[in-house]
Amino acid sequence: MELCPELGITIPVGKDSMSMQTRWQDKAVTSPLSLIISAFSPIGDVRETLTPELKPAGETVILLLDLGAGRNRLGGSILAQCFGQMGDTAPDLDDPARLQAFFDFIARRRADILAYHDRSDGGLLVTLLEMAFCSRRGLDIEVPEGVTALDYLFNEELGAAIQVSSADRDAFLDELKDQGLSAVQVATLRDDEAVRITRAGESLLAATRAELEQEWSRTSYDIQRLRDNPVCADQEYATIVDETDPGLNVALNFDPDEDIAAPMIASGIRPEVAILREQGVNSQVEMAAAFTRAGFAAVDVHMSDLLAGRESLGRFKGLVACGGFSYGDVLGAGEGWAKSILYHPAMREQFQVFFERTDSFTLGVCNGCQMLATLKDLIPGAELWPKFVRNTSEQFEARLSSVRIESTPSLFFADMADARLPIAVSHGEGRADLTDAAHQMLEQSGLVAVRFTDHGGEVTEAYPYNPNGSPTGITGVTTPDGKVLAMMPHPERVFRTLQMSWHPDDWNEDSPWMRMFRNARVWVN
Repeated sequence: MELCPELGITIPVGKDSMSMQTRWQDKAVTSPLSLIISAFSPIGDVRETLTPELKPAGETVILLLDLGAGRNRLGGSILAQCFGQMGDTAPDLDDPARLQAFFDFIARRRADILAYHDRSDGGLLVTLLEMAFCSRRGLDIEVPEGVTALDYLFNEELGAAIQVSSADRDAFLDELKDQGLSAVQVATLRDDEAVRITRAGESLLAATRAELEQEWSRTSYDIQRLRDNPVCADQEYATIVDETDPGLNVALNFDPDEDIAAPMIASGIRPEVAILREQGVNSQVEMAAAFTRAGFAAVDVHMSDLLAGRESLGRFKGLVACGGFSYGDVLGAGEGWAKSILYHPAMREQFQVFFERTDSFTLGVCNGCQMLATLKDLIPGAELWPKFVRNTSEQFEARLSSVRIESTPSLFFADMADARLPIAVSHGEGRADLTDAAHQMLEQSGLVAVRFTDHGGEVTEAYPYNPNGSPTGITGVTTPDGKVLAMMPHPERVFRTLQMSWHPDDWNEDSPWMRMFRNARVWVN
């Protein structure tokens, strides 16, 4: 990394920066105590939100909307803290009307803004770098003449960086000026992953996105190595420098917009499916919504309803064991749930009869997957299923991960084989645990229904692409008749496109995961 002699420092590039050597000095705190106000509000349509992901949309520029009106106050900043100081003057909301104008402008021009990131912890430089990190793009950043680079790059005044089309640049700047808002072009995108900071043609910093991102992540990485499995920490840290990683992507062999259950829904017949939950389960609403959309009548059934005789599985065509944190993920989590069935004679018989029916189907997700795996002695054809135990990372994992659907008899995945899709994972005990011999038998059986893949589409055991460390990426299993599916990821949390933190821009209302619920409705018919 090249540094300008004028700066005389190693520039801190994120919240993780721990210390620096510098000649820069600041004063002790002399200002009164400040009031910091935080707030939140509901969002009527998540599709109307903006993200920091830079878009490869032709010629674009990044503008800084500066609500500090050029004051560049450093008091209380991350930069000051890196020097063990607090500074004398902290940023403030000096003009509430300016903030209102800023909000109105962003709301009015939202459709023309390609990416957005507030200027907050770390200042403008960290804001821009975080946009580069999540997009894996390089930047040319320009520091205006006549300002101190440290003040300009690291002050945490109110404001935001927005990406707009180069063709819209002048119109944006004129409109902002008319609204009494200060704005200036601060950066442009590069075709490579280099990051260059210049002022009047003089280079202040030259580095790569990977170098800066590793520095930004270093403290978190060091903590992760001490707290978690160090091998997993090393594997995740190494992904930062892989410039060949294409990121999340999809491979589809069917049309997710096609509603194959439409004729069944038109018939007016809605088979009943039991949305089964236990204390601590929290995904039943999404699961009910997915099955209802597919043409079922979803019925909320708690284990206490079955135990008290208020409900019986006999009336249902489908049974879905939902995910979450049954028993607060103690007592064996999903295993504890299963044992409340195995050790209760009436419950054991009722579930076994349901599993043995030829006209019923069963789905278990997350805790429900773990629960069904523990009930495998009651499920015809599930003898080879693994247990699901603590993740190799030794931590709860919540990510959007890539999986591949395998060719199996599963009724849920009819005509979906070889599709590769992102899906939500949210579990602490998702690793498939089985002996080498049992693993070989399971692979030979052809009952592995879902596997984790890397971004290149290859089945993987490497973290974080495989978040739990399951051998050969196993994260879903089925039975020879295809009527029972146990999977650790959450399809019900991504059956609508807007539920996904990332998806291709051309996807419409239904994500491809909606197909598995519609497949179940077609099978019942």
